[in-house]
Amino acid sequence: MNSEEVLDAHRRAGVIARKAREYGVSLVKPGVTYLSLAEEVEKLIIDSGARHAFPVNIAVDDIAAHYTPVPNNKLTFQSGQIVKLDVGTHIDGCIADTAASVEVGTNRWASLIEASRAALDAARDVLPPGIELRKVGGAVERTIEARGFRPISNLCGHSVGAYDLHAGHSIPNVADDNYDTLSVGEVVAVEPFATNGAGHVSGKKNSNIYRLLRKPGDGDIESYPILADIYSEFKQLPFSERWCAARNPKSSAQLAKLVRRGIVAFYPMLMEARGGMVSQAEHTVIITENGNEVIT
Repeated sequence: MNSEEVLDAHRRAGVIARKAREYGVSLVKPGVTYLSLAEEVEKLIIDSGARHAFPVNIAVDDIAAHYTPVPNNKLTFQSGQIVKLDVGTHIDGCIADTAASVEVGTNRWASLIEASRAALDAARDVLPPGIELRKVGGAVERTIEARGFRPISNLCGHSVGAYDLHAGHSIPNVADDNYDTLSVGEVVAVEPFATNGAGHVSGKKNSNIYRLLRKPGDGDIESYPILADIYSEFKQLPFSERWCAARNPKSSAQLAKLVRRGIVAFYPMLMEARGGMVSQAEHTVIITENGNEVIT
């Protein structure tokens, strides 16, 4: 594809990602299972003509990012929770990534949710071509702190490339020393996180989301037949344990062995360091001559 065709594919993926995000948000209600939401949103993406750029992420309360349910997961949404719903689509490898936060059944955390939304708007306002990315982080940081919260300093936005969810640039959420700039035609996901906690995350627990670390060889596939399906279906984009289970009932044991061999890695659940509540807002944008174009 030429550059205009690539951007058009990103835009089409963005329309479907927005539709999936809005549908997912509408499903977040007390008693609804995480699993049913993930499956319904993922089905909508396929039925709409796109593919998954990653499994639907459902991060609740102090989990900032990286969680998707396993098969037979019974967790349900509870009143008072903050749910971050992160959705990714692609068309021919051209990715759109978007997220929103929603409170379940109450209104305690409206100001925290608004802080990340406002920070996303502030980032877009200072995101023309040529801007130093540290200034984008500064706009996010000031906006969140003005509302009495902290940005999460060790999470950031990112460029997206062909079948590559985290390509090239990082878009900071604080004023750091990132002097990189963006050029016309680049596609980036901007995603501020706000918290009433420490302002950083850590984690080691398996999120049930995986990625291939390298293209599998013939010997790998002979030993672990599921690798052929993984590479054919997902390339090196993130995938879920339940997607594998739908193809191979022995996938869980195979995935554990592949992690130990360093062929596959899991994404850790990222938890707020002091257990603070976290909100997130995210759009994918195309950098234009005069600013940026939101595609999600």
